[in-house]
Amino acid sequence: MTRRYSEMNQHDALYKVARAFPGGLEALAAELKISVNVLRNKLAPGIDTHYPSFEEVSMIVAQCQKAGVKDALLPLHAMLGRHGMAAFLVPEPDTISDDDLSQTVCRVMSQVGGVAEAVSDALMDGVITNIEADLIEKEFQGALTALGEWRARIRMHHKGELKD
Repeated sequence: MTRRYSEMNQHDALYKVARAFPGGLEALAAELKISVNVLRNKLAPGIDTHYPSFEEVSMIVAQCQKAGVKDALLPLHAMLGRHGMAAFLVPEPDTISDDDLSQTVCRVMSQVGGVAEAVSDALMDGVITNIEADLIEKEFQGALTALGEWRARIRMHHKGELKD
């Protein structure tokens, strides 16, 4: 039987992104300067005797983010979601596009529409499955990121750093 990993379980999410590291767990272990067996034991959902420390989780996420692993921040979002919190990326000034603020508002509304669509689709049968809940959570993360960019652009505009 194949195990399905939940993107909203921080342990599963960490295991998933670590395995997606270019070169797999072997390459990630080399970057972290630990043995692949130790890393595998710390990440494997079925092993209860080993756990990564906060620092190791941070290092794994940072290495995955640096390597361009898709959804590298997913373990952090999952951990925050477990505690009823959410986060968004705070864009660096040089990563904020030069489009006008109205285009940013449209992106925000589009992302919020994506959340509404995911929720609507999930509720068609009156039950939200684990897979649907994970999809809704990812849509919320995208909307929060768009809101964060909007906020940063407005602040930069207010300070005169952006000219629209």
